[in-house]
Amino acid sequence: MLPQESRLTVQWDAEMIQLVAAKPLTCLSSAVVGGGVQHAVRIINRHVDKQYDALDPTKEINEWLAARGIPREGTVVLLTAADLTLGSEQTVEAPTFGLRTWVTAGIGNAARAGQKGPTFREPSFGMPGTINILLLIEGAVAPAALVGGVITATEAKAAALADLGVTDSKGLVATGTTTDAVVIAATGNIQDGVIHPYAGTLSPLGQAIARTVYAGVTEAVENERRRKR
Repeated sequence: MLPQESRLTVQWDAEMIQLVAAKPLTCLSSAVVGGGVQHAVRIINRHVDKQYDALDPTKEINEWLAARGIPREGTVVLLTAADLTLGSEQTVEAPTFGLRTWVTAGIGNAARAGQKGPTFREPSFGMPGTINILLLIEGAVAPAALVGGVITATEAKAAALADLGVTDSKGLVATGTTTDAVVIAATGNIQDGVIHPYAGTLSPLGQAIARTVYAGVTEAVENERRRKR
């Protein structure tokens, strides 16, 4: 259960998954808008059409936010053409932290890291692929643990795709898609006197991240596959 000061409001529909916190969260992300390290009160995973081709995604997103009365400041925005309603939410409650993980996934744009392929200066967010991962930690986390959490989440994503038999255009086991994104955020509230210094797979926090991402990717991909049958 989140303390009153870190209550979270969640909006989840076909247009977006929007997380709104009562106080700023420390975030690390690869988001299109609000990416990098910052304090944010709002995280949005926004659905776009498969033909989305904005020449200036940042400008288009800012206009989209303004049209909905959503403040730009303190907002992190990811884009995906995947069906948000087929996504997954996973939760873990532990003595020194709580974790909520949201995953949305499309695998039509699957790729394997390390393989040569086309490159673009700007990603095509309208591609049918894209695996977006949102991690919210109720607890205190060191900056290095935020980075470690991204690594652990990426490893878990790749493991899930391998076990699901997802392959790239050459038939090689995929490690993701070409436009994947991740957000990891923490409330900063110290639980049971612990500030988590690490989030690798040997740590309690890292293992929780790995389990929830693995389960979330698995569920989201299987939901997508069932829809296409």
